[in-house]
Amino acid sequence: MTRRYTRYGLCALAILFVAIYLFPLYWMYVTAMKSGTEIFANPPTFWPRDLHWQVGEIWTRLQMDTYLKNSLIIAAGVTVIVCLCGTGCAYVLARVRNRWMDVVLFLVLMMQVLPSSLMITPIFVAFNQVGLMEYPRLSVVLAQAAKVLPLYIVLVRATFLQVPGELEEAALVDGNSRVGAFLTIIAPLARNGILVTGVLIFLQSFGEYVYARSLISQRPLQPATVGLQSFMGPNTSDWSGVMTYSAIYVTPILIIFVLLQRQIVSGLTSGALK
Repeated sequence: MTRRYTRYGLCALAILFVAIYLFPLYWMYVTAMKSGTEIFANPPTFWPRDLHWQVGEIWTRLQMDTYLKNSLIIAAGVTVIVCLCGTGCAYVLARVRNRWMDVVLFLVLMMQVLPSSLMITPIFVAFNQVGLMEYPRLSVVLAQAAKVLPLYIVLVRATFLQVPGELEEAALVDGNSRVGAFLTIIAPLARNGILVTGVLIFLQSFGEYVYARSLISQRPLQPATVGLQSFMGPNTSDWSGVMTYSAIYVTPILIIFVLLQRQIVSGLTSGALK
């Protein structure tokens, strides 16, 4: 009996934490359906009295298809570069074990510590000197890829550590090359961790703001995160528009997460984030 009450208590506590965690998301969608007057009502309403739906207006007025397309281009470019460059590096750090590799892993972890706000000034100066500022979206892709590459390497390295090295040795004995063994045996066994980490990198890059705000000045090339500032003025802010815009922007991310939740859970349990 005590064990059952304990289980019910833990379940209720988990539901409470989930509700607290999801409440901002709920409040964003509810506020997007309120009028400007009702948003500032006191006491606040937890459901709109009169639905004020302006998704079509916001989508058309701000040309959100352009913003979302730019976000997709940046996120996809970052994911491709990071997966191509980081998978091999993670494999080497997992298979070669010596003092120098430990130093390299430490340096990779230190790169992850550096915030974007600290790195934006030297990145802007370097890109401007080599002429990359003429291609602003490419500049953002490269800067963001450099930022998230250490995270990808650390997480995928943990996945490669879960793959037995004996399988690779058996492939080498059978006459396969090191590259062939990696492509035909090691990478397929680690695909769950690679896919899950790639999805996380894509979602993180889809919401990138600091580099995009600093490196892209042309509005047609800006991602959706930068476009949100269109509602913020020096004297007033359109909070209803902000919440509607945010709801449109967040919904695709939620859909992707829901559709891939099984793969993400499978990757987590197989050691992708250990």
